[in-house]
Amino acid sequence: MKMKTQLKLILSTMILSSVTLFASANAETPAAKGLRIAQEADASDTGFNDFTANMVMTLKNRAGKSSRRIIRIKTLEVANDGDKSLSLFDEPADVKGTAMLTFSHGLKADDQWLYLPALKRVKRINSRNKSGPFMGSEFAFEDISSQEVEKYKYKYLREEACGEGNKWKCHVIERIPAYKYSGYTKQVVWIDTQHYRPTKIMFYDRKNALLKTLVATNFSQYAGKHWRPAMMNMQNHQSGKSTILQYTNYKFKTGLSTRDFNKKSLAR
Repeated sequence: MKMKTQLKLILSTMILSSVTLFASANAETPAAKGLRIAQEADASDTGFNDFTANMVMTLKNRAGKSSRRIIRIKTLEVANDGDKSLSLFDEPADVKGTAMLTFSHGLKADDQWLYLPALKRVKRINSRNKSGPFMGSEFAFEDISSQEVEKYKYKYLREEACGEGNKWKCHVIERIPAYKYSGYTKQVVWIDTQHYRPTKIMFYDRKNALLKTLVATNFSQYAGKHWRPAMMNMQNHQSGKSTILQYTNYKFKTGLSTRDFNKKSLAR
């Protein structure tokens, strides 16, 4: 009887030790969990190769007065680096022919060039001025580059209901820009737990005050994998201004190459 009791005690101790070791091995710090979710979100959208879309940008001031711009978007996926993107302005007349070219990177500063038809020259965007507004919108230059995982340090915050009508569950993570010239001290991001779609981002300025909120809605899936929103609304809480982006005519794997993203051909 005594031996049986000792065996039970030994077995219980072994089981408890195994459970403790398993829990320890699988415990994640908030930083590790935040990074893992960011990596999984990034991996969920790999393999799109390239896509094009049409976009209507609507600018609204504090009084509600609005103006509209018509833009064509082209994006190229780049292995082991950030994406390349090109924005071509077709309307209104005063910005027609304007083109914005972005080569996104990780920790290295993004390369960006803006062609201004009125001046007939290509202007390089200063790497220390990425917080400036893109074409008068509430989107900064750093907002329109691809959001590479290495650009931030992460922290997992919580899980909560999110999305349109709170019908999804989202991971809420904090990301702090690793780029020292960023216009933000941090961003809080809502990523849905099923498809890893970023549904909302809150941006905090250099004084750590809430600056603006981006909400993405009306998602559709393309090519059986890639999710894209039909609408993105950026609200500036400090100025009262907002910018709405409406996307249509998404097309994937159209055959774009690096030749289509050449700063020397921006003027054409």
